[in-house]
Amino acid sequence: MTAAETRVDVLIVDDDPLVRAGLAMMLGGAPDIRVVAEAGDGDEVLALVDRHRPQVVLMDIRMPRVDGLTATEAVRARTSPPEVLVLTTFDADQHVLRALRAGAAGFLLKDTPPEEIVAAVRQVVAGTPVLSPAVTRRLIARVAETGTEIRRSRAQARLATLNERERTVAVEVGQGKSNAEIAKTLHLSVPTVKTHVSSILTKLALNNRVQVALLAHDAGELD
Repeated sequence: MTAAETRVDVLIVDDDPLVRAGLAMMLGGAPDIRVVAEAGDGDEVLALVDRHRPQVVLMDIRMPRVDGLTATEAVRARTSPPEVLVLTTFDADQHVLRALRAGAAGFLLKDTPPEEIVAAVRQVVAGTPVLSPAVTRRLIARVAETGTEIRRSRAQARLATLNERERTVAVEVGQGKSNAEIAKTLHLSVPTVKTHVSSILTKLALNNRVQVALLAHDAGELD
């Protein structure tokens, strides 16, 4: 495999030129990461994604014309979309939940150490959300949401479409367990767990494990 084939292409989206420059410098120092484009607002994102085909988008939330949440939803609705890492200054920002529900692979605080941001980009490309389900649950607990009962009944109805084993695995995912940990708990092989997780994502039309965790929480399975 060539260096070009293993390289991760990144799009940076932030309305602050200094933040963009700092992120570009930080990521540019990694031999396996290339910043292919920058955007100063969410209304530029789809065109840049189509033009440069990045694997990862670093997305700011608060921008003047089109916010990062709307842009994330639009990006993740595309066929074979890039992973989205949301940038925020608040670890309990209620908007982060909307981004995660839209399919973002996680979020980073803007004061995250450089080496952790680089690691996060590699992590989401490998298919592992940056935000663990355990952290997601703490975030949810700190944010007051409306329509709790309606959300719960809808989530329960969606989980009811799974078979018993898939539902059990979904709850384990919601508890923040890895495939290996789930396999040990349920006395299954890791490949079998992977198959169940893939089936869960397909049946529920979800993008990643964070969304499974959010759904399990909404359904009251983690109470």
